[in-house]
Amino acid sequence: MSSQKPVLIVENLSVSFATPDGIVHAVNDLSFVLHEGETLGIVGESGSGKSVTAASLMRLNNSVTATSTGRVVVAGVDVLSASEADVRRLRGSEIAMVFQDPMSALNPYYTVGYQIAEAYEVHHPEASKAQVNAKVLEMMTKVGIPNPAQRADEYPHQFSGGMRQRIVIAIALVNDPKILIADEPTTALDVTVQAQILDLMLALQVENGMAILLITHDLGVIAEVARDVLVMYAGRVVEKADVEDLFEIPTHPYSWGLLGAVASLEVSSRGHLRTIEGTPPSLLNLPSGCAFHPRCSFASENGSRCTTETPLLVQKGPKHSFSACHLPVERIVEIGQKVGN
Repeated sequence: MSSQKPVLIVENLSVSFATPDGIVHAVNDLSFVLHEGETLGIVGESGSGKSVTAASLMRLNNSVTATSTGRVVVAGVDVLSASEADVRRLRGSEIAMVFQDPMSALNPYYTVGYQIAEAYEVHHPEASKAQVNAKVLEMMTKVGIPNPAQRADEYPHQFSGGMRQRIVIAIALVNDPKILIADEPTTALDVTVQAQILDLMLALQVENGMAILLITHDLGVIAEVARDVLVMYAGRVVEKADVEDLFEIPTHPYSWGLLGAVASLEVSSRGHLRTIEGTPPSLLNLPSGCAFHPRCSFASENGSRCTTETPLLVQKGPKHSFSACHLPVERIVEIGQKVGN
């Protein structure tokens, strides 16, 4: 249990979307607490509910088609039930977001300096033009943009992908938020630039004392920067653990599959990666029982439980590891130790 102050409390969050084909259950009964200074990773395949979760924390889901239940508490305010004015006040000042595609996140019509200034002025309407300009240059310098006075007047297309992502980070952090949501912040970047962006985020975290919620499909990124991790599948958390335990003794068959698909020197020597058989389920028509059972190699060990009973997230294996799996603890630990590093 962290001694730090909780800055984000999520309780029983569920999000569904009305579509012409039916109701999409994107997130189901998600709960977690994020403390100041912590980095929590959320990992899973496309369609697991990661990005919907991120958008829900800032109430950015489509208000016409989306239905959200539960609680998301930021600075004492329940984001899901608060007025639009209160949510706008929180966005940027208390909780901010870095999106995965910086070219889409930035407006090509405006200079990057204008866009940083706009984000700052929303929460500091009393600031003079000189103060705003100084803040823009300060943030561009802080995120490592060379010649900020000159480059502030340039447009997004004049920057490389890594530099655009630095601008997006500058916009997110210009108001010193307590929480930074990073939704696949390095997906479109090469490995070298990816490392630079992650190092930048961690350095700014230390400087500002903010908490980071890192959403990714990349377990290598999780291993490098996160302290705790949630593994999501079909809208649910199937494993919750600290990062060391996840890699040493993973406790869910889905996590075993994800770890088996990570490239390593050992994999290189045998010439191929293990894969998870099958495809993620449709969120319109989830399988009964455990949603992972159609792809799970161990479902037959539990008789009909996996196909009829949704497993609860309970402690299994290491002290801080929780797993939503019907396998007995002894069996989970046995397999987890073989899969882990």
